[in-house]
Amino acid sequence: MEIFGYIASVFIGISLGLIGGGGSILTVPVLVYLFGMDAFLATEYSLFIVGISSLVGSVSYFKNGLVNLKTALVFGIPSIISIFLTRNYILPIIPNNVFTVNSFVLTKNILLLLVFAVLMILASYKMIIKNSKNKAKNPGFQKDNTLLAVGEGSVVGILTGLVGAGGGFMIIPALVNLLKTPMKIAIGTSLVIISLNSLIGFFVSANNLAINWKLLLTISSIAIVGIIIGSQLSKKIDGKKLKPAFGWFILVMGIYIIIKEIFL
Repeated sequence: MEIFGYIASVFIGISLGLIGGGGSILTVPVLVYLFGMDAFLATEYSLFIVGISSLVGSVSYFKNGLVNLKTALVFGIPSIISIFLTRNYILPIIPNNVFTVNSFVLTKNILLLLVFAVLMILASYKMIIKNSKNKAKNPGFQKDNTLLAVGEGSVVGILTGLVGAGGGFMIIPALVNLLKTPMKIAIGTSLVIISLNSLIGFFVSANNLAINWKLLLTISSIAIVGIIIGSQLSKKIDGKKLKPAFGWFILVMGIYIIIKEIFL
């Protein structure tokens, strides 16, 4: 199954490069179901893979002036604080066996996968629907909405800390609709936020785990190749047209995880 995992790793990067998000939502399922990792370790590996891939993907946006650093700080700092608290104080107190109902035992791994599956379904909804409000014309901060952006940054941080997903599907709408950031700048800024969140989240908790660096760097390198391919494809293909189809795929995957972990 590992060969399929490596192939899927390319598509993680392609998605990030092509549509500015979504790839991170694939990382944990790939690690769990194709590489055979337990869910907790998969969230740790996912943070590094998503972080380093997003960092590489953000370089071209940064060079072209399509990153708003002030916005990245306003959104990113609360996220980083939430990730630190989640990885170091919330995850460790979740028991290995959360509860038992008849013959069904909700373990910590199953709980993380179910939370992740719900996150996938929410992400798919954001990708499938057509939002005409995504065309922001006036960049900059809207004072009334800055606190909302800080709050959403905190929520993204908690989710990133729990399940290892970058949260681009939440970050981009927040930047566009709350802070009135133009779409291209929102994508570049989102990649910077995701890279900071994920890499910091990884390093604040990596000391507690035995990391297989050879495997992690191999998967990350393949994902980076994918994001370079995706960035080049984005110049020829409109990522927005592919987003709904990718959303439906994510929806099916999320439902599959729920069915598999609860009923199979």
